[in-house]
Amino acid sequence: MARETKELLAERLTESQMRVIEQEFPRFSNSEMDQRRRLIKDWLNKYDLDHIILYGAYWAGNSVVYFTGWPVTAEAAVLFSNDIKPIMYVQFYNHVPQATKIAYETDVGPGKESSIKMIIKEMEKRGKKNSRIGIIGPLTMSLFRSLEERTSEIIDLNQEYGMARLIKSEEEFEWLKIGAVLSDLSYESLLENTQIGDNERLLGDHVERSYLKWGATNLIHFFGATNMANPDCCVPRQWPLNRSISKGDIIFTEISADFWDYSGQILRSFTVGEEPTPLYRDLHFTAEKTFDEIMKILKPGTSAQDIFNATSVIEEAGFSIYDDLVHGYGGGYLQPILGCKSRPAGPIPDLILKPGMCMVVQPNIITLDQKAGVQTGEAVRITQNGVESLHSIPRGIHRIH
Repeated sequence: MARETKELLAERLTESQMRVIEQEFPRFSNSEMDQRRRLIKDWLNKYDLDHIILYGAYWAGNSVVYFTGWPVTAEAAVLFSNDIKPIMYVQFYNHVPQATKIAYETDVGPGKESSIKMIIKEMEKRGKKNSRIGIIGPLTMSLFRSLEERTSEIIDLNQEYGMARLIKSEEEFEWLKIGAVLSDLSYESLLENTQIGDNERLLGDHVERSYLKWGATNLIHFFGATNMANPDCCVPRQWPLNRSISKGDIIFTEISADFWDYSGQILRSFTVGEEPTPLYRDLHFTAEKTFDEIMKILKPGTSAQDIFNATSVIEEAGFSIYDDLVHGYGGGYLQPILGCKSRPAGPIPDLILKPGMCMVVQPNIITLDQKAGVQTGEAVRITQNGVESLHSIPRGIHRIH
């Protein structure tokens, strides 16, 4: 039986990572935050901008938390200008006290009728009408039009921001490791607590109960549950079905526990009450082989095309994939986003791996009729000399009962 104790967590995390978890509000060092703010200053100067606006709403738009430390709730808009303290407007009014306490070197006010309208008023107070601005975040068309009416030009900085997030700092990897360990604990809880007869919806309860106590929340827990003798599912579902777990089922998982916008990602498959059938052994053998072939070549200097070329083992085995095979991670769903020959994921980017990148390798091997599948994989870090996993759960098909 897994031990759900502080001691178990401390065995897997460093003392500095434990200190992060134990903070009242987990926060990065001042030097880390100041380094991020230098990106804002660089973009202001590079594009000759008067202001940069960050925007997020309903837990989307991670530039806000990256530059301020405040995880977006209903809405947040942040205004940066040269040599003036940034200001953030948040929805709703009752979110202001905590945002004020958490946000790093940022004034905070209520968004009132509209956070963007408050930003527009603040821009006008700062002295220049028809200013030139940069935007990062998922603005709606109506909000964009409101800004467009009061500016001379709007520069989309989302691509600049995305490229900046490709390379992680050492502190970011400290936090990613926390998310990875909590994701591992959640998978172990799933193995320990899943019972024949459970409703599929209970799988999420088994996952979340393992990490909520440590300040993490759910990013994703997707499950594919189907009977191996009569499969009808090849890729994890985003929403569980109202069906019971039965002997002879296989369950394949994709789990990410989110620790203040930093998460791991672990993908594993396990059977219920029986050994895997020959088909599922073949599927999982191909998934493991694909994972190994990709991991062999992940290092600085490897190209996205090199990674794509390593996936030929899938078609050679007579299978394909449904989910993307590889993607960048940490701060978004990042490049390189890759599939395989039989299921490409769009154009192969002209991208070379560098130290400090984080990726997820996640072979979701399926039959050509799309009735059966498995998934394995995890988040990994590109180091100076190669690659290392952020996770510690053994690979292979696991079995319960």
